[in-house]
Formats: sequence, C-alpha cells, structure tokens
Amino acid sequence: MHLLRIDASINGPRSASRELGDIVETRWREQHPDATVTVRDFHETPIPPEAMGVAVSAAFAGESGPTEAQAAATALATVLVDEIEAADAVLVDSPLYNYGVSSQMKAWIDLIHTDRRSAGGSVRILEGKPAVLVSTRGGSYGAGTPREGWDFATGYMRAILGDLWGADLTVVERELTLVGINPVLDRFAEAGAAQHEAATASAHEAGQRIAARRTAPVAG
Repeated sequence: MHLLRIDASINGPRSASRELGDIVETRWREQHPDATVTVRDFHETPIPPEAMGVAVSAAFAGESGPTEAQAAATALATVLVDEIEAADAVLVDSPLYNYGVSSQMKAWIDLIHTDRRSAGGSVRILEGKPAVLVSTRGGSYGAGTPREGWDFATGYMRAILGDLWGADLTVVERELTLVGINPVLDRFAEAGAAQHEAATASAHEAGQRIAARRTAPVAG
C-alpha cells in the first residue's frame, strides 16, 4: 500500500492543515504498518511557478528539440503524475490563502494537466482512489457570516480531486484557525475551539475511512 501526501501550507510544522493531515496519515498507517508514503511538501520543495508555461512551450520546440528548462518542466510533470498513479490513497492538505488555493497548489494542478496522461484534465487520473482533502481557513466563511461564500478554494479542490480526477473524496474542514494568533478573532475563542475539536474527530474518521476503503473485500 502506498499513500501520496501533498502539503500546501507555507507554515511548515505550525500549519493547521498539516496537523489534521498528520492525524489522517497516522490513522491510515495504523491499518497499513508496512506501507510507504510519498510526501510532496510545497514549503520544502516548491513547484516552480513558471513550470506550466515552460512545459507547454516544449510542445512547440521544433527541430532543435526542447531547451534544458523545457525538458526539466516536462520531466517534473511526469514525476507528479507518476506519483499519483503509484498511490493507493491520496491526502491533500490545502489551506485557504487570500480566498483561494495557494499558488503552489495551483502550480501543482496546472503542471499535472500538461502531462499527456492527464490530457489537460480530461482523464480521471484518480479514478476510484480514496482521497482526503483537508481544507482549513483562518476566518469564518459560513452562512450568515460577513464573508459568506468567499471561500473559493474548497469548492475548487472538490471539483479537481473528485469531479475532474475521479477520486472517492472525503473532505475535512476547519475554520477559525487564526483564533489565538490574530487578536481580531479573540472573541471567537469558543467557536474556534469547537471547530478544532470537530475537525480533529473528522480527521480521525477520514483516515480510518480511506484505510478501510482499500482493505475491504471486492464484491463479486
């Protein structure tokens, strides 16, 4: 068994999304103690922001062949899709930044779509594979809040991982992660604690679910 984990937070070990992702991974490992895990940490190893454009330009290299940069971008796209194909389960930790996904998350998705096996997103490269999306938000964007509907990241990631790539997707969400960090949010301490508790329980359940999803007997 093999797990592919994507960490998109810029905060490294302080990350709220990484904390929940660690719980999911731990629960998964408990069911698969001999399993392997590939971690692609955008904080440690960023995806070059220009990689998509460079990879696309390689298709028009002509008789002179691709440049060194084009070859490198194409090779990285190949590795990213190789990682997806090798995975039995996928875990993606994706915090909300400026109301959308991080530039690194977008760069990862865009570069994957340059690989012929993805065909620009028209091939369901995660078809049927269990996946967990951990989505965290510093503030609150739910019904009735001043910024209701301003979370443009979670729906996007649901569409990419589940609808477009075909994953059997479970979503773990936590809001108010900046309570205790941003003084403006101090008055929401109780709500933030409740969000943390609920998200932690959800992460435990999600890890157990994707582990069981692969160990369940196949019908027929």
